[in-house]
Amino acid sequence: MDILTIEVGSTITKANAFALLPEGRFEQWAQGFAETSIQEGDVCIGVENALSALKANAPRALENPQYFVNSSAAGGLRMTVHGLTFNMTARAAREAALGAGAIIKQVTAGELDDYDLKEILDIQPNIILLAGGVDYGEKKIVLKNAEAIASLGKIAPVIYAGNRAIRTQIREIFENAGVELMLADNVFPAVDQLNIEPVRLIIHELFNKHIIHAPGMSRLRELTDAQVLPTPGAVLLGAKLFAEVLGDVLVIDVGGATTDVHSVSEGSLEWNKRMVDPEPVAKRTVEGDLGVFVNAQNILALAEDPAWEEEMQHLMAMPATEQEMNLTRWLTQRAVETAIRRHAGVVTDLYTPSGKIKIVRGKDLTAVNWLVGTGGALTRVSGGEAILKTICLGAGAYLLPKPETTVLIDAFYRFSALGTLAHTYPEEVKATFVHWVNETTEQKKD
Repeated sequence: MDILTIEVGSTITKANAFALLPEGRFEQWAQGFAETSIQEGDVCIGVENALSALKANAPRALENPQYFVNSSAAGGLRMTVHGLTFNMTARAAREAALGAGAIIKQVTAGELDDYDLKEILDIQPNIILLAGGVDYGEKKIVLKNAEAIASLGKIAPVIYAGNRAIRTQIREIFENAGVELMLADNVFPAVDQLNIEPVRLIIHELFNKHIIHAPGMSRLRELTDAQVLPTPGAVLLGAKLFAEVLGDVLVIDVGGATTDVHSVSEGSLEWNKRMVDPEPVAKRTVEGDLGVFVNAQNILALAEDPAWEEEMQHLMAMPATEQEMNLTRWLTQRAVETAIRRHAGVVTDLYTPSGKIKIVRGKDLTAVNWLVGTGGALTRVSGGEAILKTICLGAGAYLLPKPETTVLIDAFYRFSALGTLAHTYPEEVKATFVHWVNETTEQKKD
């Protein structure tokens, strides 16, 4: 069976052709790339160009393929998140949103005031996430926040994922205001217990409705019977299946507009006992200011390296010359270094009456066995493995992957494609990952 995946990225559109083999895994046999054509008013132009490139590389013709699509071309859902305390419900709600196609524009903790409400109106979110209170815990502030959000009118659909004891009152508040409401299980049902998957599923569904608003996307949507996934969500799903069969994994995706970091790990016993707040096993952070094309100027400003300012005139979405590739390589190094420190746990000292102790805030990456580099910058320009090796430093001020962590470069850019197939073919995707790792390991030995 032929399978065709299409990824409409912020700068590059990718097409991948796979065969589903009798032994129950996918074999990639052709691919094509083209610049995304959203500025031309139709993403399908870039898709057709990528498919033309694929067919030029294909050893045989496609035979009535099954289509699967992921996209980030319409941008993420603008989202505001409102909970009781930042380190509990607001943070848990934020974790649920990341990876599901949402871009967090506002996070509040405690009772909403007039300034918070004005900011919501200024943001004009696509979705509002209301949380707060462990199950059968605090009620009053959450209900006040619901009334305040409802008073804004039909500004956006609301997801409620807070204290289950007040669901009936919450439903009445939004029904009376004529505001669309979706109910999810509490993101923080008990102290130190995260439950983010139910909210993620709802956001996925909303993203699927939102994505058709990218120009030309509705035609592309008609090609597939499967959900159109947000690209970061596809990568995170792929990472989860990878970890199930091969162990803890960290995936870094450096793109033209963002750098996304996905980790699937419970961390180490040594550092878990020092955690101040619970972390999800599967975590994603998206750095919207770290892109090697659309947001390259942000990386230059963060690096504060005037030597590279003149080189920016050679910036290209698809670098071809050595000078263009050197610039992309430098931008990629800076993006990786910055993004991993925003994702990883930080070790700090806490002074107590009984003395100084070390505590951890954030994700422990020291138990990661595999570090996968994907995205155009790490896979289409040489030097990706060396860049990723520079962050394998182990535990220090940051809890980074160990020096002995195995680095894999997704050279044929198939990680997000396989993640897109994971809902329909989970076992086949896992078998493909195992085959890929075994094949790569044997090649390194040779």
